Amino acid sequence: MRQNVLDTEPTGLDAGQGHRIIEIGCVEVLDRKLTRRHYHQYINPERAIDEGALEVHGITPEFLADKPLFADVWEEFREFVTGAELVIHNAAFDLAFIDAEMKRVSPRLGKISDVCSVIDSLAIARKKHPGQKNNLDALCKRYSVDNSQRDLHGALLDAEILADVYLLMTGGQVSLGLGADSAEDRQQQSSSIKRLSANRKPLRVIHASLDELQNHEEKLDQIDDSSDGAVWRRSETGVQDA
Repeated sequence: MRQNVLDTEPTGLDAGQGHRIIEIGCVEVLDRKLTRRHYHQYINPERAIDEGALEVHGITPEFLADKPLFADVWEEFREFVTGAELVIHNAAFDLAFIDAEMKRVSPRLGKISDVCSVIDSLAIARKKHPGQKNNLDALCKRYSVDNSQRDLHGALLDAEILADVYLLMTGGQVSLGLGADSAEDRQQQSSSIKRLSANRKPLRVIHASLDELQNHEEKLDQIDDSSDGAVWRRSETGVQDA
């Protein structure tokens, strides 16, 4: 399964009030493994940034002045996410901004969920840890994910951290290794078996010394005296339990 763990940074909290995306960060996960492929883009929002948002991410209008518009990077972003499952923490927040940006480009584009499926990692966290804090920092602490570089929010860094958290949070042992769960599992186990050559050199057999044999017999005598008899001696004489 191909997944993209995504985060955005906006100019403010409400896409409905005209706030815009200023950064998109997205890392690819294929079959639950990070592939090192990612999408990262700063975007000129063509508007002011709320002071509260600036305190969170530290991205200034001056820094964004020469960055491309969302309309200029939309095709590349869509190509990266199409057909994958988006993993987003508090998905409704980011989706509202992405859908609003798409609508500005063209109302005919529809919604981002038209080209990929979406899973909300916050909903998963709340189900697994009801009544507890489930923001990204709290989950990092709970799952021992290093977020020491997260002094400020950043879309790509947060996406990378969320990917680690998500994989740990949704992980778990599928099989105890005592048997294969599916035909695919059985095939993988079979392919991992290494057959030894029939012409291989025989293993060296190390026999017990006389002293070791005597010590063994003395130990069996002790077992005989303290119980109904040593099992080893029963097998030697052909005696079996009823």
